[in-house]
Amino acid sequence: MGTVSGDSLVHLVDGSLYVFRAWHSMPDEFHDHDGEPVNAVHGFTRFLCELLERSRAEHIAVAFDASLTTSFRNAIYPAYKANRELPPPQLVRQFALCREIAAALGLTVLNDHQYEADDLIGSALWGLRSHGFRGVIVSADKDFGQLLGEFDEQWDFAKNVRWGAAGVFERMGVHPHQVADYLALCGDAVDNIPGVPGIGAKTAAALLAHFGSLDDILERIDEVPYLRIRGAAACAARLREHAEQALLCRRLTRIALDIAVAETADALSRRAGDASAVDDLCERIRFGPLTRTRLKALI
Repeated sequence: MGTVSGDSLVHLVDGSLYVFRAWHSMPDEFHDHDGEPVNAVHGFTRFLCELLERSRAEHIAVAFDASLTTSFRNAIYPAYKANRELPPPQLVRQFALCREIAAALGLTVLNDHQYEADDLIGSALWGLRSHGFRGVIVSADKDFGQLLGEFDEQWDFAKNVRWGAAGVFERMGVHPHQVADYLALCGDAVDNIPGVPGIGAKTAAALLAHFGSLDDILERIDEVPYLRIRGAAACAARLREHAEQALLCRRLTRIALDIAVAETADALSRRAGDASAVDDLCERIRFGPLTRTRLKALI
């Protein structure tokens, strides 16, 4: 792939992450017209305004998780994310308002009951990459490392830190194409993915540095006891015993790339905002004058 022009840029936003952050960080003193809490909506809207003001994005999508118990991963492994509490009804309501705000500003909203935000973002990036786009994934989530190609970036917006494919290796000790295998080996407690018992992050990275992939590790398992890593023989025994589990975990950690969400070059082009929808939301949510002014300037 040759040099990619700067205007062929798509911002892909992990919307759920920023709604949850706002829910936890904003004081519970914001209420809408019906007296319902909207603290997460206020925080998310401020984030979205700042993102649009700073990025001037012309191609953008905001992805949300609607599949907290209905993802294809739950069908593969029922314990997937079972350690997480479901959002309370008042937060579910706020998620819907956040989606409305994004749509009213002319942004594409991605939301699916079978696929997670990660899958929607990955598929959007893969779809637009074939049209010459590079991506900026707006999230702090380490799982997205597997998506970063030569020209892509991840942007932790809260910390204002950006990194590309090389930054994945600096953070995790593995390359982007190894991230799903790495998480399958050492597990991911956040998502209740067990990995291989007894194999931690350093051992997983060392194995992948030597063999390249999970498939090659399992194929050449007889070589593992001779590696210069602590407890190499025990490590080989664990891999033999839990090989099927490691492969199952990789089906959970690998982001889906084949959902039809961005099949044309203009699929995620920002549309004109809807002024009447924004006005209606401002009234319902009882936004203050500063937020109203910012929203109207972005229509």
